[in-house]
Amino acid sequence: MKRLVIMAACLLLLAGCKHKQEQPSSSTSVDYTQVQIPAFSTDSAMMYASEQLAFGNRIPGTEAWRQCADYLARQLGRWCDTVVVQPFNAKLWDGRAVPGRNIVGSFNPQASKRVLLAAHWDSRSWADNDDNDAMHHSPVPGANDGASGVALLLEVARGMASMPPSVGVDIVFFDVEDQGVAEWSEVYDEHSWCKGSQYWAETPHVPFYTAVYGILFDMVGCSEPRFTKEFFSRQYAPGLTDKIWQCAFALGYGGVFVNQQTDPILDDHLYVNELAGIPMVDIVQNTQGISFFKHWHTTTDNLQNLRGETMQMVATVAMKTVYGDYPTQP
Repeated sequence: MKRLVIMAACLLLLAGCKHKQEQPSSSTSVDYTQVQIPAFSTDSAMMYASEQLAFGNRIPGTEAWRQCADYLARQLGRWCDTVVVQPFNAKLWDGRAVPGRNIVGSFNPQASKRVLLAAHWDSRSWADNDDNDAMHHSPVPGANDGASGVALLLEVARGMASMPPSVGVDIVFFDVEDQGVAEWSEVYDEHSWCKGSQYWAETPHVPFYTAVYGILFDMVGCSEPRFTKEFFSRQYAPGLTDKIWQCAFALGYGGVFVNQQTDPILDDHLYVNELAGIPMVDIVQNTQGISFFKHWHTTTDNLQNLRGETMQMVATVAMKTVYGDYPTQP
């Protein structure tokens, strides 16, 4: 599986939990309804997602992957003060070596106090969760699982360029996140996922890089969005997790940002937390009763099942949180 549920006991403890409308217990002095943030265009976000998919499957080492990497660097270059493309090599679970590119766009790169915003940009090589067994070796389009987080952050970057917060911001697109062990294989390798974030956490784009906190966006364009307080987010960044969910509740999104504690998920934030020591929260789809969302790791994870309104909501919550901490400079 892409995300490994690590503590089986948590399933028993969490069974039957229903907190869809419950207000988070943490309090904040910030009135998030009054925090000013850049405008977010759902049309633009959907366009950025569409343009990613138009290159083809973003499988590391392919021509579509190279073209999309160049596109993402150009897009960030339109708005960010600096752009760094970080090449690396990764060995996959099946023994193959593939190239990777982490792409980093920065605002106010001289600032010592920084916030990290991230998503992965590759798409999975195998639709190993597809209902049709014949498609298990086919690639996944990766509209929600990959393109949605990147599209959201491209639109955030566009708005942030005209209304920067009073903190340095780094937008990182991690590569080779979704090439982990296929379910049809007989191999088990927990660390076969998230190769780009593992590399970046140990070899950041700027030596001795650190950030006050980070937010990871993964599968943030579902038609039926639901986000919960994931275990590693609570373990490593409990204050930030509560702050984000408190912000969502204040904005009227408490039915989507559900005040429920859920199981550990192996995602890029784990390595940022453990290897880089940066407290990072994962905003990731959590549909009750299934793995993440209906189209996860299937050939139907396409644009037809992607919603710009969900990306807008998630971006609003995240930006209200960041700008609530670091208002735009006058």
